[in-house]
Amino acid sequence: MTTHTNAPGHAVAGTPTAIREFLAFKLGQEEYGIDILRVQEIRSYEPPTRMANAPDFILGVVNLRGVIVPIIDMRIKFRMDEVRYDNFTVVIVLNIGQQVIGMVVDAVSDVITLAPEQLRPVPEFSGAIDARGVLAIGSVGQRMLILLDIEQVMGGANMGLVASAVQ
Repeated sequence: MTTHTNAPGHAVAGTPTAIREFLAFKLGQEEYGIDILRVQEIRSYEPPTRMANAPDFILGVVNLRGVIVPIIDMRIKFRMDEVRYDNFTVVIVLNIGQQVIGMVVDAVSDVITLAPEQLRPVPEFSGAIDARGVLAIGSVGQRMLILLDIEQVMGGANMGLVASAVQ
């Protein structure tokens, strides 16, 4: 029988896998990480073309080399108080399934390599991020990264909203 675990560094069957790399980025005062394999590119922020009736966290769309890409502001999606656009604001372009999505964040810091022993389980909490969207807490020295399962965060009903916004 196959069991599923959300901890990075573990396969679906629960067997340990190799060290993983995460792109670290900032949203407000918090630092997050996403699997580097989902990242297509990092671009400077430019205002997208607004879409009528799109959810507030979908800022609009941009044309990226002929591909229409929805742009999602993660600060709005995670219900953060302050949303400002400055020279550090970037768009992380992601490949999620068959979809290309742009994710607006405050800044990108670096790529961090984490071994399974640097990962801590996610405590039970309720907040703007569904706990199923958090893989683990990564610990690197004094740094703590909230490691997101970006497919889960962008998946489900939200992906339907994203798909419908670009049609």
